[in-house]
Amino acid sequence: MYGVPQIQRGEDMAILVNKTTRVIIQGITGREGMVRAQLMKDYGTVLVAGVTPGRGGQDVYGIPVFDSVAQAWEKAGPIDAAVIFVPAALVKNAALEAIEAGVKLLVIVPDRVPIHDVLEIAARAGERGARFVGPNTLGLVSPGQAVLGMIGGRAERAREWFKPGPVGVSSRSGGMTSAISYYLTCAGVGQSTIIHVGGDAIVGLSHPEVMELFEQDPETKLAVMFGEIGTTQEERVADLMEAGKFTKPLIAYIGGKAAKSGTRFSHAGAIVEGSRGSYETKVRRLREAGAHVVESISEIPRKAAELLG
Repeated sequence: MYGVPQIQRGEDMAILVNKTTRVIIQGITGREGMVRAQLMKDYGTVLVAGVTPGRGGQDVYGIPVFDSVAQAWEKAGPIDAAVIFVPAALVKNAALEAIEAGVKLLVIVPDRVPIHDVLEIAARAGERGARFVGPNTLGLVSPGQAVLGMIGGRAERAREWFKPGPVGVSSRSGGMTSAISYYLTCAGVGQSTIIHVGGDAIVGLSHPEVMELFEQDPETKLAVMFGEIGTTQEERVADLMEAGKFTKPLIAYIGGKAAKSGTRFSHAGAIVEGSRGSYETKVRRLREAGAHVVESISEIPRKAAELLG
């Protein structure tokens, strides 16, 4: 196919996370927490601590473990971001604990988190000036700087698949998040930040919020969005574009073209109810707003290269 290029970037080409972001993992002593701690540490993420109640004093790959987020903050210093790997039923308590301790960015990886729990997390985050990605997310990566979550699986693969550059990627599908970024890299087009917003009906940072962050980032020149049927995330991106709040080129690929009303496609958040959230509505609104809607993933790198000149 293509060779993997060596793409260079400036220090600030990223949103949400960079090579100085101080991160903890809640649930670090569990199976997933340990595996992803190795990925994140090996990639270069600044992992300052882990948190598992009752496991304080242990360590995972040299990362100290504390009983609480407050204790981690006291002993390891200020914390910018928390990645949560705990069972769905415990997510709310873990998230609220991190928010109350002063953490401003959460990455909530587990799926099947009860909707009322997500709403409570969102309310508390809003009160405390915090934000979260997920739930049901693989996380995010700023290529060459840091990984939060599990994108890439292993550090070597993440370094190979994701290269620094000017394209921001936002996706509702974990698999498509990695695939789009990989194909961009293979075509010599690097990424600024790659975000899997999550597959649930209610998430923290959704496509419109991510686009606003990309708009503010001087190093992101173009955005790629993978959308799906269900919810109004993509329509709200079109609203942003028409209001002049997102002005950069946007390439959009919408999944679920063949889905009928009442059909669930791929994720809990991808279900059509009547005409709301339908494939046709999303494509029409995005095209009206000036987005470049493509029909296949293979068109994305070609269109990106064309728009970047």
